[in-house]
Amino acid sequence: MFVVKVDGRARRARCVLATVALVAAGCSGRGVPDPAAVSDGRAAGASPASARAAADPLPSWNEGAAKAAIVAFVERVSREDGPDFVPPGERIAAFDDNGTLACEQPMSLQLAFALDRIHELAPEHPEWRTREPFKSVLEGDSKAALAGGEAAAAELIAATGVGTTTEELNAIVTRWVLTAHHPRFGRPYIEAVYQPMVELLAYLRANAFKTFIVSVAGADFMRPWSEDAFGVPTEQVLGSRANLDYEVRDGKPRIELRAGVERIADKAGKPVAIQEQIGRRPIAAFGNSDGDIEMLEWTTSGSGPRLGVIVHHTDVTREYAYDRGSATGTLARALDEAPKRGWIVVDMKQDWKIAFPFEQ
Repeated sequence: MFVVKVDGRARRARCVLATVALVAAGCSGRGVPDPAAVSDGRAAGASPASARAAADPLPSWNEGAAKAAIVAFVERVSREDGPDFVPPGERIAAFDDNGTLACEQPMSLQLAFALDRIHELAPEHPEWRTREPFKSVLEGDSKAALAGGEAAAAELIAATGVGTTTEELNAIVTRWVLTAHHPRFGRPYIEAVYQPMVELLAYLRANAFKTFIVSVAGADFMRPWSEDAFGVPTEQVLGSRANLDYEVRDGKPRIELRAGVERIADKAGKPVAIQEQIGRRPIAAFGNSDGDIEMLEWTTSGSGPRLGVIVHHTDVTREYAYDRGSATGTLARALDEAPKRGWIVVDMKQDWKIAFPFEQ
């Protein structure tokens, strides 16, 4: 369990990683260390050998080429006497978020948050009643509100944070991911994360990898809940950067979000963000859309052992099936490039036993 105080009340939700630790260890209490102990890339009391000795480090994955390739890569770079050994300090793994770690349909998490937040803020903005895309949101017509494409979505997202401090936004986002429910699954958004990928994150950390999230979503939106959902601490979350301003108001220092975006961490912006904030080229990268091509390309073009993985959404029963024609998470060019570049394509329907932790 974890506790977050919001508006003076303690709100509780299950920590997804607690479940993962038990399942990945075959319910024996062994195999995957406490996420808090390994969030900095160092597993307390664990070693590559002990991690390999676990009955199955990825129990929610079906046996197949994708799982075998991932496990083989981790073992290769972790074997100290092997030719492909990579020192722990260089074991960097970068993960996209939307569609790779968490469900991004019928829309991205941050956009779903923005639509809910517009309703909350509406009393303070009477002008929204006659101004698009806000007018359509308040009338319950999200399709019309988003007819303006990326520009409309960006305007809605920007309006939800301008004028708030980073601490205020932390509390607002935390409350939302714990209490707002996914429209299809009826579960809090913090539970609409992919169990196999959460296991993979824990498995990598158990083998001295440092895991990073590199998301087009705002870093200030992802950081409040990334550690509870994925075991990735705030300082290892890279995302689009809002304009921030420091000031002292009424004798109290504050950092406030301003209008505009400093940098968008998508497409070519992802490897740039990685270089700026990590300073090392990852040896493994995981994505699910054409927006991740440059991150995968940058990662796998380096020397030594490299791993590129694409999550392909093929399961309309448990989740959604989409790729080339999708308005969200388009996967076309990356799917075509994967065989040429040696990227592993994970077929969600075939390669995952379950998709979400609540399926257990």
